[in-house]
Amino acid sequence: MYENKRQKLAPVKVFYQRVLKNCLAALFFIIICLSVGIIGYKFTIPEFDWYDSLLNASMILSGMGPIIDADIVLTKSAKVFASVYALFSGIAFISTFWILIAPIAHRFFHKLHLENKQED
Repeated sequence: MYENKRQKLAPVKVFYQRVLKNCLAALFFIIICLSVGIIGYKFTIPEFDWYDSLLNASMILSGMGPIIDADIVLTKSAKVFASVYALFSGIAFISTFWILIAPIAHRFFHKLHLENKQED
């Protein structure tokens, strides 16, 4: 997928294609994670409609925290789902960041390696 340290630096066009590909992969990953949250909230908290489920899943996935009405009493299964989804969302957030940053970091370190090789 990426060139190794013995190869030349990839052209800018290839770099941009990699960035676009990783952005699409990150978007797909976020859509899957958001779908898991929406469906989980919808079926574990009966008072939630699809919009409430979307709102809470989005807020948890972005790291902002849940928006649950004080009048809603959560069942044990809803509490377990919310806890597991919150932990999953933290890992998903970090993973998405690294999916997005991977081609940029690779190009940066590959360029540094090539510059060090030229100095030797």
